[in-house]
Amino acid sequence: MDLSLVKLVLQIVLVLAGLLLILLILLHKGRGGGLSDMFGGGVSSSASASGVAERNLNRLTVTIGVVWVVCCVGLGVVERML
Repeated sequence: MDLSLVKLVLQIVLVLAGLLLILLILLHKGRGGGLSDMFGGGVSSSASASGVAERNLNRLTVTIGVVWVVCCVGLGVVERML
């Protein structure tokens, strides 16, 4: 497999993972006292995420974060080989 193709694929996955990571972080429930309170995130409602949904969101966020880091390292390795 050509290294330029690997580099292109890693760049595309990096951008997609970065955008998805931003979205997932913004979906998290505010803990209070931060910027989320300033924009109305401090108002709790009965329709807030349950414990299971919050745990799944945490797992998905960490997984996408790991994918993002692996892509960063992979791009560094490919750059050194070129």
